[in-house]
Amino acid sequence: MQITHFGHACVLVDTGSARLLIDPGVMSDIDGVDGIDAVLLTHKHPDHVDPEKVRGVLARSRRAVLAAPGDLGETMSGLPRHRPAEPGETLRFGDTVVDIVGGVHATVHETIPSCANLGYLIDGGAFFHPGDSFHEPGVEVGVLAVAIDGPWLKIAESIDYVRRVAPRVAIPIHEGETLDPAKYVGMLSNAVGGGVVRRLERGSATRL
Repeated sequence: MQITHFGHACVLVDTGSARLLIDPGVMSDIDGVDGIDAVLLTHKHPDHVDPEKVRGVLARSRRAVLAAPGDLGETMSGLPRHRPAEPGETLRFGDTVVDIVGGVHATVHETIPSCANLGYLIDGGAFFHPGDSFHEPGVEVGVLAVAIDGPWLKIAESIDYVRRVAPRVAIPIHEGETLDPAKYVGMLSNAVGGGVVRRLERGSATRL
């Protein structure tokens, strides 16, 4: 498959039979992106969903399905009509299968309310985007999108997560709020070892 990182948590996964755009938020740049079969949203935070950007990509991709957690439409104005999605469901786009897993955003602090968070497992584990969580899908993962910065994590947790899931490739995401993402990528890569971590050039499709 080909994967394009558009900044922060937003990635485009092209399986050959479907083009799936995940989490186009306020820190991602998807101007001109079209030919999308589905827009998949993990949760309601603005760094993962920008209604204006979602509307734009749907206007350019008329056949695209928008899937999101059930609570997202209730709390976010301006979001186009979407298909409420829940853990345990399976979506199909051509020959591509997307299993929905997870359920809850990682805890920031006990005083801060959490929210629904979906993970998207594509083609049985060929690619996995956990959203803002360290959910373990329980299957062999080819390519894992792993967050490296945010108020809900520290880099040690990201390192342990990659070690537990043991993907063939781990692509760092969720770096849009740090001034020095290369430092975090380097720490993750050095700790995991084995050439597993691969930082993608923003906006460039990479075959993995």
